[in-house]
Amino acid sequence: MRRVPARALGWLLFASATPWGGLQASTLVYCSEASPEGFNPAFYTSLTTWDASSKPLFNRLVQFAPGTLKIVPALAESWEVSEDGLVYTFKLRRGVPFHRTGNFSPTREFNADDVIFSVNRLVDRQHPYHDVGRGVYPVFESLSMGEIIRGVEKVDEYAVRFRLSEPLAPFLSNLAMDFMSIHSAQYAEQLMEEGSTERFDLAPVGTGPFVLETYRQDASIRYRSHPGYWAGAPAIDTLVFDITPDASVRLQKLLAGECHVMAYPNPADLQMLRAHADVVVEETPGHNIGYLAFHTGKPPLDRVEVRRALTMAIDREAIMRSVYLEQGIIAHNPLPPTLDAWNDSIPRIAHDPDQARALLASVGLADGFPIKLWAMPVQRAYNPNARRMAELIQEDWRAIGVAADIVSYEWGEYISRSRHGEHEALLLGWSGQTGDPDNFLYTLLSCASVLDANRARWCDETFDGLIHRARRIADPARRDTLYRQAQAVFHRQLPWAPIAHSKVFVPVRKEVRGYRIDPLGGQNFADIELVKE
Repeated sequence: MRRVPARALGWLLFASATPWGGLQASTLVYCSEASPEGFNPAFYTSLTTWDASSKPLFNRLVQFAPGTLKIVPALAESWEVSEDGLVYTFKLRRGVPFHRTGNFSPTREFNADDVIFSVNRLVDRQHPYHDVGRGVYPVFESLSMGEIIRGVEKVDEYAVRFRLSEPLAPFLSNLAMDFMSIHSAQYAEQLMEEGSTERFDLAPVGTGPFVLETYRQDASIRYRSHPGYWAGAPAIDTLVFDITPDASVRLQKLLAGECHVMAYPNPADLQMLRAHADVVVEETPGHNIGYLAFHTGKPPLDRVEVRRALTMAIDREAIMRSVYLEQGIIAHNPLPPTLDAWNDSIPRIAHDPDQARALLASVGLADGFPIKLWAMPVQRAYNPNARRMAELIQEDWRAIGVAADIVSYEWGEYISRSRHGEHEALLLGWSGQTGDPDNFLYTLLSCASVLDANRARWCDETFDGLIHRARRIADPARRDTLYRQAQAVFHRQLPWAPIAHSKVFVPVRKEVRGYRIDPLGGQNFADIELVKE
């Protein structure tokens, strides 16, 4: 089976596509900050990609209720869990149609076969679709879901049963995550027969509220409403992602009425936006973490003294003022304080250049050393200006004799290169995808995720043992105790320099009704309608 390079996503055209121009009453335009990496949410880890793929195009068995972290039914109407926590049985929703496109006309509705196909593609390395497209499933693998799921079986046309190798407290939360989106097995069979399996991920078919029509890389994505959507057809006929990397240009488009919702405003523009008659600024506490990861496998970053020195040298108060404009809080844990498991007994690491220099001298690095400091090329809620942050850190490190060379790449390349461990020090972050601490600590810092989301390449047996024990316990209080202990281990070892937890802001024009800001940072447009003032 032929692998398709990422650049093959440069354009997509469906038979039903039509040109678009000015705004219409039933057309909602979202000013997005970047192009998606692709349209199969299991292949990627970024919110940009999930906003353009899993949110509009697909559903999962369960989902988070809009605007909350509560698990509610989606493609599964209900579920039962065995007493030992090893068996989950889901009753599936009936009457759910898949998208109809110029290339695919489904002859049946969603059923158990689609769940079996979607899960086994991820779990079974011998599955005929496992290696189609990319054959790499970073979030699925970083959560060890392949080891946890022993198998999924068809009970009948509208029921499936998962068998687990061990109890997993966040299992339902994991099933609600974007990477567990359900695809059409019938579409996969059709493309297999045609010998064009690469189209499965380039021209996706799901059950979601919108159908993909056109994609012009670095320009726009156009979707049409799915009239048979099981939760009710969206009130808007057309959804457009206007891909606009420059935040100031996004702002001007919003104010001019050329887009209705804007991604990632500059913190400096918030006061003006709040005072604008045509705009409402939605905001929520940041369920996120912006951090600087040290590649702990590369000397001298393999020494905890060096990592602590570099962390102590960073003036995070200055970063909070200059980069976040005080719209957030300084971080000292890998978990945000939005979670009950956040350890409030861990002290913030003080800015202390003198102590940092002494630590470097203690390991024979009194004269410092050179380092590559990678800065993200895109704006994120957890880091509104990575280039500026890198420049501030560069100055702080220069003060202790460390010469940092700032490096950046196009976003997709940045993610790919860092996933392969090419970096030394890396600015990145994470917006929580569930309300469970496991989604931060296991995904980003476990030994199992070293080759995926764990950009520090850090594997600590004590830390790993604590988070593994927490995964197997149902009682929230006991789990939180273990997570607090794990955060203490993190604090002693510092595979990251935690930077900040930012607030999340989304400017929305007043003619938009029904918009609810997502505490997980994503964009959902299924329930929106436009009202003429």
